[in-house]
Amino acid sequence: MDEKLQKVLARAGTGSRREMENRIREGRVTVNGTVAKLGDRVRPTDTIELNGFEVKTSASSDVDRRVIIYNKPEGEVCTRKDPEGRPTVFDRLPKLRGSRWIAVGRLDINTSGLLLFTTDGELANRLMHPSTEVDREYLVRVMGTVTEEHISNLKKGVLLEDGIAQFTDVVDGGGEGINHWFYVCLMEGRNREVRRLWESQGVKVNRLKRVRFGPVFLPSKAKVGRWVEMDETDVSALCEIVGLEHKLTGLKSQQEKHDRRRQSGSRVTGSVAKAKAREKGFDWQASEKKQPEFKPRRPGQRSFR
Repeated sequence: MDEKLQKVLARAGTGSRREMENRIREGRVTVNGTVAKLGDRVRPTDTIELNGFEVKTSASSDVDRRVIIYNKPEGEVCTRKDPEGRPTVFDRLPKLRGSRWIAVGRLDINTSGLLLFTTDGELANRLMHPSTEVDREYLVRVMGTVTEEHISNLKKGVLLEDGIAQFTDVVDGGGEGINHWFYVCLMEGRNREVRRLWESQGVKVNRLKRVRFGPVFLPSKAKVGRWVEMDETDVSALCEIVGLEHKLTGLKSQQEKHDRRRQSGSRVTGSVAKAKAREKGFDWQASEKKQPEFKPRRPGQRSFR
């Protein structure tokens, strides 16, 4: 069975599908020794090279798929290298060999909270694609007076410069004075969409944090600037909602996966060993000391569908 070239490359963990489309356009991908072009399809027996190096491909169900939840702090940018030298979300992630972390969407520099990373570009692409309708939930603090009319407008839809946008729900989160907290949910991830929606009603967002992506909530053990790896059962459930098959290996922890790699003959020494040692727990990174964060009142039952 043949598949689109960019889809196979993304699944191999070389980057997102969009990134792979750009690599193909740039002539950096070959199939069986011939420079590939966008639209090419490949079979499992084809030899694919990216930048002169062979890419190991596999069926969707055979991918060694990993997903981590990262609690992004404010001040980090969602890019691998920043020309201005600012810290990036990739700086604190665990090191990989033979693949790399792919961000599922982005958060702007002033937004904190849940950010997913995976080694499978196809999973990342499906989670981000509007057709899968994966919702995102944010905790937002706004400054100004918010009326019932404002909330009604935000739920009905507002015309922004890039089209109609809306929240699928807005839930009061409490607060005092001119600052008030809300939980909001939307089905897409356009640039600064949450902020622009509130600004359309004449109020300003001064705190914004993503607390959920689809079925994945930000866990309490993922402190600011730290990551937590999802176990295979949760990864399988995440794949299921976007129509991907995930083969369970029965290995729940990263330590078990590490032991399996050692038993298969791979050696872990030097700097790699140090990196692997850091992966055994969640407390290997030191978070910055900050003032206690205001904990808004959280409603009992919420439905965003």
